[in-house]
Amino acid sequence: MQNNKEKEGTGDKINDFIQRNRKAIFAALGVIAAFFIGLIVFIAVSEQLNKKAIAEVEVLNEEFETLRADIRENENTAAVNALLEKLKLFAGGKKGFPGSKAWSIIAQIYSSRESWNQAEEAWLNSARAGEKTYIGPIAFFNAAVAAEEQGKIEDAIEYLKSCTAHKFEFSDAPRAQFNIGRLYEQLGNISDAIDSYRALLINFQWERNNTNNPNILFWQNLARNRLIALEVR
Repeated sequence: MQNNKEKEGTGDKINDFIQRNRKAIFAALGVIAAFFIGLIVFIAVSEQLNKKAIAEVEVLNEEFETLRADIRENENTAAVNALLEKLKLFAGGKKGFPGSKAWSIIAQIYSSRESWNQAEEAWLNSARAGEKTYIGPIAFFNAAVAAEEQGKIEDAIEYLKSCTAHKFEFSDAPRAQFNIGRLYEQLGNISDAIDSYRALLINFQWERNNTNNPNILFWQNLARNRLIALEVR
């Protein structure tokens, strides 16, 4: 009987509390409901905008493919420059795949023109925008190529390190790791070059059915050859 009275007493207290504070409680519940409704609407709108942006960047990519031969031959420059302006306008402020893809097209145009400083900057923008996409490590790898073309060896090494450390798997990561060692050699930093080649042997394990990194053995064999050459000095 005592337990029943205690339960009734607790129930009365709760009911009394709700009655006295019902306006505040209903207001709080309304705020929570509005928050979740707003979140759902935001996610839905974001998804639609992202789909639209992906479709738009694919159209720009098709235009790029049409002009690719002209870019290599340095022809039809007016059309290429017009495409560059459209790409820059589109890429500005966009994140994720659409922004990263747009910046990668911009970078490819500059690379074809051997405008390496602009290519490097565009590849870095692509890597930042595509941090959470598979384009991220590809962009860092190509930024390293552009930096090396300018003689910026230390920057190239840092970009390659970002490439190999990226959370998205990159099929040419063994090549990137080898190039870190090669560039350290170029700087005369033999100790770090040796460590980089050893990292290629340790961190990249070859498997017969590994189709993601089919060239691991090739780059590992090159690394072994460089290690032999450096360690017998």
